[in-house]
Amino acid sequence: MLGLGLGFAVILLVASERLKVSVDPRIERIHAALPNLDCGACGYAGCRQYAKAVLADPGLLGRCAPGAAESTAAIAGILNLQTDKAGPVMRPVVHCRARTGDKTYYGRYEGLPSCTAVNTLANAQACAFGCLGLGDCTRACRFDALGIIDGLAVVDYEKCTGCGACVKACPRGLIEMVPFKDHAVISVACSSTEDGKTTRSICKVGCIACGLCARKSDVFTVTDNLARVDYSKYASDEKTLAAMEKCPTKVIVYAGKASARPE
Repeated sequence: MLGLGLGFAVILLVASERLKVSVDPRIERIHAALPNLDCGACGYAGCRQYAKAVLADPGLLGRCAPGAAESTAAIAGILNLQTDKAGPVMRPVVHCRARTGDKTYYGRYEGLPSCTAVNTLANAQACAFGCLGLGDCTRACRFDALGIIDGLAVVDYEKCTGCGACVKACPRGLIEMVPFKDHAVISVACSSTEDGKTTRSICKVGCIACGLCARKSDVFTVTDNLARVDYSKYASDEKTLAAMEKCPTKVIVYAGKASARPE
């Protein structure tokens, strides 16, 4: 029995050495350079899977939204690469600011508490573009960074990692990832492409496509009855601030940690 035990031990030792799969130590270093939130923003199930993928294909560098420039630079250093893929910090903005009292309703909805269900089956809200306020985005967020306040999705930028799960969850496409500068950005909190008269009749705070913002600053354009921000030209300068102040429905708002006029 002792001889058999010794023989099996030798066989297992030889097998473990021959079948051993070597692990590149850089995987652990890359993993340590990531925020380890396992949010999936990079397109992989978790940070370790992304670490393995970016080691195999450096072209995937720069996909970690929560880690942003810091993680990208650290991983590039581990891989001995020069990169310009750090990019801006991307965070979500909600293109609606209508709370319950600002909206017009056809009736009272008492069905499944899901934005997707309401949007597909039984919309009682007059505006076909506004936030439905039933929390699909809040349930998709793993970091408790969104909440529904008086019928409107609101982002807590102190908790937000920029994973983008809320963007995918909104059935109306109201949430967009935009480049943040100095922890805040100006956005148009409306998605309606109805004409101004129709918008006024169903929402107290919607964009009426008056064009005042576009006349004040080339950061703004008005197409399909909706003001939009051109983030390639964005700067928080006097013209942009003046355009925001001139908006008659105050639909141009600040978003972010450094919000001067938080919504």
